[in-house]
Amino acid sequence: MEKEKKTGALGRFLKRKNIIFSAKRYGIDALGAMAQGLFASLLIGTIIGTLGEQIGCEFLIEAGGYAKAVSGPAMAISIGYALQAPQLVLFSLLAVGSAANTLGGAGGPLAVLVVSIVASECGKAVSKETKVDILVTPLVTILTGVLLSMGCAPAIGAAASSVGRVIMWATELQPFFMGILVSVLVGIALTLPISSAAICAALNLTGLAGGAAVAGCCAQMVGFAVMSFRENKWGGLVSQGLGTSMLQMGNILKNPRIWIPPTLASAITGPIATCLFRLQMNGPAVSSGMGTCGLVGQIGVYTGWLAQIETGTKTAITATDWIGLILICFLLPAVLSTVFCILLRRIGWIKEGDLKLS
Repeated sequence: MEKEKKTGALGRFLKRKNIIFSAKRYGIDALGAMAQGLFASLLIGTIIGTLGEQIGCEFLIEAGGYAKAVSGPAMAISIGYALQAPQLVLFSLLAVGSAANTLGGAGGPLAVLVVSIVASECGKAVSKETKVDILVTPLVTILTGVLLSMGCAPAIGAAASSVGRVIMWATELQPFFMGILVSVLVGIALTLPISSAAICAALNLTGLAGGAAVAGCCAQMVGFAVMSFRENKWGGLVSQGLGTSMLQMGNILKNPRIWIPPTLASAITGPIATCLFRLQMNGPAVSSGMGTCGLVGQIGVYTGWLAQIETGTKTAITATDWIGLILICFLLPAVLSTVFCILLRRIGWIKEGDLKLS
């Protein structure tokens, strides 16, 4: 009886503090928010800085540098916002994100995700429980986060980087089969209500594997945008092609067969990217999981080309590079998805209105 009372009291306390242990909150909400934090710092900073370098504008180069420098804090505060943390907890997460991202190394984003979740929930637990809340809440949040970063962030970061390196090594070793696997899986993750961008960032997925990821994401976004044009017209083309294919999730739940055309397209464009054009993502890893969203994936590939030229590993951007990028990211996904969709419409697997966005 006493144990039941304690369990009930704990449950009421957690409910009052809005601490919910769930896969959705931590694996979808927090992960998606982390990707937004990365986009608003590292990714946009890279774009701004690259633009500044191309036009010779020192202001843009500096602005991009400042944006990239706060990627850790930006991710942490985004995660705290997704967990509905109070203001003092939210602001204290800036220090936590900086510590976790720095100590996590190449796998910093995953370290930030884990550490920020724990620090945020600990901060929420003590928030407004004392008369000196302005001292207690930041102290608990920051000390918990920094201690956890010192103890776990290097290991978390190293583990994430190791997984990413294995995937990239396997892709270099078996570009055909891994091109299919990476392209299909990352593309599916992009359409699901999880963040493919955050996954790629957490694994530091770049190189040839990053190119396959870009191919898969583009196949989903461009594929759904083009094959649903008869139902959604230009608004749907733009919202899915430059926004997200996640808009089709409601329709996928009603008829999963509509997912077949873009997924088959990704299984074809992935190995073409890795084997034929050797398309690589040498820009920010988060760009690998963005596809055509704001053309971030393509900008990431372009910045990677520039980085290779600067380091001497690439002499120039060739016509073949541009042809490969356009084919993999736009033309092939559009044509293949449309062809597969027509075939499925003819056999009755996809019917009129199945792809209509509400």
